[in-house]
Amino acid sequence: MADDSLSSFFEVGDGKSSVTSGLGLHGGQHMPLKARAIVVDMEEGVISEMLKGKLGGLFEQQQMLSDGFFLLHSLGGGTGSGLGTYLLSMLQDEFPGILRFACSVFPSDDDDVVTSPYNALLALQQLLEHADCVLPLENQALQDIATRLEAGKGGSAGRPFDGMNSLAAQLLLHLTAPMRFEGPLNVDLNEITTNLVPFPRRHFLLSGMAPFQPPSARPSHPGIMPSFDQMFGAALSRDNQLVRVQPKQGMYLACALLARGNVSVGDLNRGISRLLPTLQVAPWNPEPFKLGICATPPAGLPMSLLSLANNSCVGATFERMHERFAKLYRRRVFLHHYVQYMPAEDIQAASHAVTELIHDYSTLPRCYLASDLPQPKPLGLSFL
Repeated sequence: MADDSLSSFFEVGDGKSSVTSGLGLHGGQHMPLKARAIVVDMEEGVISEMLKGKLGGLFEQQQMLSDGFFLLHSLGGGTGSGLGTYLLSMLQDEFPGILRFACSVFPSDDDDVVTSPYNALLALQQLLEHADCVLPLENQALQDIATRLEAGKGGSAGRPFDGMNSLAAQLLLHLTAPMRFEGPLNVDLNEITTNLVPFPRRHFLLSGMAPFQPPSARPSHPGIMPSFDQMFGAALSRDNQLVRVQPKQGMYLACALLARGNVSVGDLNRGISRLLPTLQVAPWNPEPFKLGICATPPAGLPMSLLSLANNSCVGATFERMHERFAKLYRRRVFLHHYVQYMPAEDIQAASHAVTELIHDYSTLPRCYLASDLPQPKPLGLSFL
């Protein structure tokens, strides 16, 4: 995923200062700002052009990547789905003890890549096998939020991809903030997987945030800030999810609430007490909420909140994906592009794996509501 949109993930400040001017102090001296990223694309010219541009100084040939791996990729195209998940499997082989997070962009219903249903299904099977945690993003959900934000700010929606990439960047910045800043209750990546993934393969976490900022917003002019209670409700609401789902119609297995800025544990507990009666929560988990507080707020905002939820409603996303695949596969449309390089049985196996995943998520709420059915036991977790 190396093109002009990559700049959305590395923009800092108000856009007036140089991206290579430095960030932070170490021993009284400014440290150069560097991107801890490995940029991969099937077309060499794309990366070469980027390195010649304004972001070129951010990247070096050697980087220290110690805490974990984040794979940022799309499931609709061939590079992100095929090469991206292949790299994920290689990371599992070479670094089996290092966490592997995937931030995966799911294609929309009207995706312009005609083979995206095949690509997405095959990639999803690999994410099941090789990722420790997957943060799904859906193009349509990103576009809806970006359009709404720009309309509210009086901006233009002429370049929707800027806003969509900015939303993904805000998610990653918030999630990794405890790795970069101090806080009274910081949460690291290992705690995310330990507390939010109680069953193998059910490691798909819904992301919701509040408040979002459109790219056109100036850090010095954040606009009217919502109250904490409003922000709390928005982060868990349907409209602020980065996937088109209905969280309150699904069952919460676990949920992390990660705050930044001037927020206390009491604020978070008050928000939980207010919304808990409206949520379906797995009865075996007496402490379903993992709380985190990073003292440093996002640029231009006094506070923000990220929710990461392991919720059964994510199964609806996989169901839509499988339906798009089935429409093509039943008629064997475009199938020849794949069977000349891989056995047809591999595609059938991927379809079966995704069907099982859909079944696991769809039966979860009924399993807990029916007392005569055996309940699956979670792994040995400590919900702190």
